[in-house]
Amino acid sequence: MTLPETTEPLRLMAVHAHPDDESSKGAATMARYAAEGVDVLVVTCTGGERGDVLNPALVGDAAVLADMAAVRRAEMAEAARVLGVRQTWLGFLDSGLPEADEDGVVPPLPDGCFALVPLEEATEALVRLVREFRPHVITTYDENGGYPHPDHIRTHEVSMRAFETAGDPDAFPGTGDPWQPLKLYYHLTFHKPKLMALDRACTEAGLDSPYADWLATWQDNPEDLARLTTSVPCADWFAARDDALRAHATQVDPDGRWFHVPLEIQQRVWPTEDYQLARSVLPAPVGIEDDLFAGVRPSSDPLSV
Repeated sequence: MTLPETTEPLRLMAVHAHPDDESSKGAATMARYAAEGVDVLVVTCTGGERGDVLNPALVGDAAVLADMAAVRRAEMAEAARVLGVRQTWLGFLDSGLPEADEDGVVPPLPDGCFALVPLEEATEALVRLVREFRPHVITTYDENGGYPHPDHIRTHEVSMRAFETAGDPDAFPGTGDPWQPLKLYYHLTFHKPKLMALDRACTEAGLDSPYADWLATWQDNPEDLARLTTSVPCADWFAARDDALRAHATQVDPDGRWFHVPLEIQQRVWPTEDYQLARSVLPAPVGIEDDLFAGVRPSSDPLSV
C-alpha cells in the first residue's frame, strides 16, 4: 500500500500506563519533536493511584499519602510542561502491582482496575482519542509491557486493538470519524548493546556502573537483536528527560540509578532513544530508521534528520 507523504502538521501519540512512564520511556524523543513543532499528546491510561512512594525523602509524607491521585496529577502536569507536550487521561484506575506473600500467594487484582476492564471497553476510550487527535504515529509497549506490570500489558493490548480498529468505520460507532494511524512503535528503552556500551563507558571513566548486576544476569533471546528498527537522535533533550522524571517526585529517587551515569557519557556513547516498528501501513523501511515519521513527512521537510 503506497500512501502520499503528508503535508499537514505531524502528530505523535504516546500511550502510557501511569504518570511517570512517559518520562522514563521516550521522553527525550517527545521533547525533541515538540520543540520541532510536532503536536505530541501523552495518553495516560491510569491515574497511578496505587503507586508506591519511591523517593526516600517523601516516604511517610502526610500530604502525599492523603491524596496520592492528586499528587500524581500535579506531577504529571509538571512533567508535561518540562517536555513541552500535551497530556490527557484515559480515565481508568491503577491496578497496582500485586506481590506474593510469604507463602507465594499473589492477591487478586482490585475490582474495577484497568487490567480487569473488558478489552473492548478500554479500547473504545482510546479509539475515541485516536479519532479526535488523529495521530500519524503511536508509541506504546511491547507484548510484555516493557515489564510485566498488569497495567503495562493492558496498555499494549489496548494500543494494538485501537491501532487496528480506529480506521474501521464499522468499529466503535459514535466515537468519531475513522482515522488510521500510519505507524506504531514499541519502546526499546533498555537493550543489551546499549547497556553494554554504557557499562563499558562507566568503567573506563572510573565510575561504578549501575548496569553491571543487570548485565550479569541478562538472559539472551535470539530474536531481541531484530527488535531494534529505529534510533531517534535526541541527546540534546536528555536533560529535559531527566527533569521530567524528577518532576514525578513520589516515584523517583533523585539519587537513584536513573541518574548515576553523567549526561555527557550518555550523550556521547548512546545519543538516541530506540524503538521497534511493530505495525505500519507504509512500505517497509530499508535499514535502521532515524525518525519515527520516516515515510510520513515530506523528504524536503526541514525538520527531517
